Amino acid sequence: MKRLSILEILLFVLNIGRIGSFVLRPPSCISNTILSATKLSPVAPDKVHILPDADAVSNRIVSIVNEAASKAISSKGHFNLAIPGGSILNMLSEISDPPWASKTTLAYVNHKCVENDDLNLSTHAKANSKFLSTWSGCNVLTLTGSSSPSNEAEIYKTSLKSLPLKGSYPSFDLCLIGVGTDGHIGSLYPSRPELTLTDWILPVSMKEPGSITFSLPMILNSEEIVIAACGVSEKYPLGKSEGMKRAIMGDETVETFPAVGLREKATWIIDEAAGSSLEGY
Repeated sequence: MKRLSILEILLFVLNIGRIGSFVLRPPSCISNTILSATKLSPVAPDKVHILPDADAVSNRIVSIVNEAASKAISSKGHFNLAIPGGSILNMLSEISDPPWASKTTLAYVNHKCVENDDLNLSTHAKANSKFLSTWSGCNVLTLTGSSSPSNEAEIYKTSLKSLPLKGSYPSFDLCLIGVGTDGHIGSLYPSRPELTLTDWILPVSMKEPGSITFSLPMILNSEEIVIAACGVSEKYPLGKSEGMKRAIMGDETVETFPAVGLREKATWIIDEAAGSSLEGY
């Protein structure tokens, strides 16, 4: 079976495929067929950076954020940053009172539909307690705190209209991503219909509480995407090695392991444990 790049796939998913001078506008159902059947090429070795340990990964992420902020503000006066929850929040906690905060807009790649001050479930509450409270003047795009994924998705989409567009989607200077053991990114889970949808923000009701998430095209529209994976535990002595092997070089599709949808665009920052099962990297 031919392996297509994710950009080739998106020509169809985004209804802008071309043959010669003719523009193809396939029905929406074609996206599901392409995504479920296409095997994607492994990540290029120069896009995978294997560092000694979790501290080294965290330090690299901090450097990437600071560099991206400086570059964006120097070129256009503002920095647009998208972040997930999970361990990346701990990495960002190393950035205290950054000089670029007042020229930054921060959005969440995904977020549970809960009250914003819920420290157990709200990514915003956790981010605020770990670092956002020191980011003076940062424009944080938050949910309203309702329990309705569909309502929150529409409201969040409206809030994103304040950002500059690149093509049909808002553009973030940097989008940080974590990968679940099942390959999910944001709230895009394997074998779920959200994987083939192309709106900016999608409601997800597979779990309670529900959530909202960036769509795959929305993530891919970012200027820079960085995936971070690190850490070991008694339960997982090799950390995220199995997941990273599947994500980076496994015989997978976006439907079986959503993280492979970022293979062509993302930079992968992982520790030695996470990279221990990779071959040729």
